[in-house]
Order: sequence, then structure tokens, then C-alpha cells
Amino acid sequence: MPGIRGLFIPGPTNVPQAVRLAMDIAMEDQRAPDLPAFTLPLFDDLKKVFKTRDGQVFLFPSSGSGGWEAAMTNTLSPGDKVLIARFGQFSLLWADMCVRHGLDVDVVDVLWGEGVPVETFAEKLKADKTHAYKAVLVTHNETATGVVSDVAAVRHALNDAGHPALLFVDAVSSLASIDFRMDEWGVDVCVSGSQKGFMMPVGLAIVGVSQKALAARKTAGLRRGYFDFDEMIKANKDGYFPYTPPTHMLRALRASVDILLAEGLENVFARHYRLAEGVRRAVSAWGLSLCANAPKWYSDTVSAVVIPEGFDSAALVKHAYNRYNLSLGVGLNKVAGRVFRIGHLGDLNEIMCMMALAGSEMAMRDLGIPVEAGSGVAAAQEYYRETGAAAALRKAA
Repeated sequence: MPGIRGLFIPGPTNVPQAVRLAMDIAMEDQRAPDLPAFTLPLFDDLKKVFKTRDGQVFLFPSSGSGGWEAAMTNTLSPGDKVLIARFGQFSLLWADMCVRHGLDVDVVDVLWGEGVPVETFAEKLKADKTHAYKAVLVTHNETATGVVSDVAAVRHALNDAGHPALLFVDAVSSLASIDFRMDEWGVDVCVSGSQKGFMMPVGLAIVGVSQKALAARKTAGLRRGYFDFDEMIKANKDGYFPYTPPTHMLRALRASVDILLAEGLENVFARHYRLAEGVRRAVSAWGLSLCANAPKWYSDTVSAVVIPEGFDSAALVKHAYNRYNLSLGVGLNKVAGRVFRIGHLGDLNEIMCMMALAGSEMAMRDLGIPVEAGSGVAAAQEYYRETGAAAALRKAA
């Protein structure tokens, strides 16, 4: 089919041309004497994206799952107790990784459509008088269900209980898209990846680590090799890496960070909210609902749309791909067959969102899902027009 494929899965996301061009270079000498002039400023600017002054950012050649492993193996010991809520495929996988590493995992199961149960966490932390919990794990944005959780509230619960546990956050599908404040929220390890808000191909786990978490590595007993903070610290201080880095990806990351900082992080967050709200209004106009079952849970990077009973969302996604050259996200695990996902993050604008909505609408109608032609498109269109005009007036003033 001619034309471009519409990519609206919640990652990998669309890669801007500036980022693609930055990668299209000849191979470099990873030990060149001038490499630190490039890498050291990059490390510093990444801290701005995490909103940390005192933390350190590590770049591991891996997906975000490698970042999960780095978080636990560098700070915890076999048998350590950790607290995590399970409310989607990715919080489930993180909990499973903890079990595989021999941790004592206290899992709080939550309805898929809600997020971290802060009140339950607060009760557990207050009751833990011996401080058995060594870490609290939070999936900031659950990509499978389109649910965002309140990281600041979890930090408040820890502080209110006077609990010293480390706070780990999976921000793979939220960092550089949804407001995140590592220092202000007292996050000890923040895990992200290159393929979502950073608008790059898969290949880098981007991990922010607090000084408290760095100190914890001195007593951590879990085995680590490839993801060892110590090896990274020794090499990174001089602008190098303990093993051959993907230098083309580092060049892409430089271009990505430049784009984000030029737009301004607060503007990035506002853009994601506005685009997501247009999608949400389309879903409402279709007469459908989101998997996220209350506005406080709504994600600004991905919407999981529940389709009526009697229809298969996997068939819908397949049809959209084959008939309209449109990639949407399938439902995963407990919500398989029940939801399809529209990713709206990264290098994105109103017209691109309209493409996703129009294609979804046509695919649903083709399969007999009772949505009115043009209903969702019109709802999003009017919202984007009205809010775009208001933004233009504010800018002119």
C-alpha cells in the first residue's frame, strides 16, 4: 500500500527525522579522546529530563526490562521484601522478575483499570514497624491498560510512615511525556527506555539513580554483571563506558534530548495532555469507554479502548493493519480481546491523532461495531480546534 503506515502503538513510537539522521553516521571509535566532550554534556542534560540534580543517569544497551533488573540487582539482596501492585501486564512482569531474583514479593492485586492503591500501600508501610520492606515498586504508567499512578502520593505515604524503603518507578511509557519529578518525589531509581517519549528505536534502558540508591549498592547481595552500577560509574566519570556502547544510539539520544529541551518539558507535558484528551473525547463520542475506569487514572500517553461484548479487539487491530495500514495496540493478558490501544506519545500532533481516530473508526464500522461515522473524529476535531485557538491567543498575548 502506498503512503506511510500509521504507527499508533504505545511504543516504539514515531522517530523524528532529526533523530533518524543523527543515527545515520559511520561507526565511531568508542575510546576516542574527544568522545567525553560529547557524552558528559549528554549525561548532564538527561538529568534535566528526569528533573534531578543529585542523581546519576545510566545508559544500558537493552530494553526497559534491563532497567528493571539494574534497579533491583544493584540495591537489593536475596530474600529482601518488596512491595508492588499488579494491575496490568507490565507491573505483572516487573513483579515476576522480582520473584525470579529471589526476592520476597508482597503483591497487591488491583483491578485492571485502576492504578497503585496508595491507601493500601500507606497501611502496609505504617504496619511495617521493623522496616522489612526494602523497596516499593511503582509502575507510573501501565501501558497495557492506559492507567497512570500517583508517584508523589506513594512518596508521601513512605514519608508519613517514616519508612526508609527505596522507591523504584517504572517510567518507561511516561518519562519525557508525562510530568515526572525525580528529586521532588524522592524517587530512588527511575527506569525508562529509548523507544517511547524519547522518540528513538528500542535499544537503550535509561535509568536515573538517586544517591541513596547508589549507596545501597555497597551492601546489595544480588548478583550483577552487565548491569553493574559500579562498572558504569568508573567508566562514565570520564565519559566512557565499560563495554562497547551503541554510539549511533547515543547520537540519536542527543538529538532527542535537544528536541525535548527546545520544546520545553512543561510544553511537552501539556501537548501530551491535549492530544490525549482529544482521543478521550473521541472514545466518549463513539459511546465506548476506557479501560482506565476513572479520570484520575487516565494516561496521557496511551488509551486502552474497551469494545462491546461480542467483538474481538485482536480482530479489529488485525483488520486496521491490513485494510488501512494502521498499527494499533492489542489487548494484553487479562484484557486480551477486550481492548485495543491507541498510543499517543512522542513525536505527535493533532493531524496524526486524527489519522489514528479516523482509521480506528473505519475499522470498527467495517467489523460491525456500532459507532456512528465521523462521531469520534468530529469530537476530537472540535476539541483540537478550540484548544489550539485558545493556545494561539495566549501565545499572541
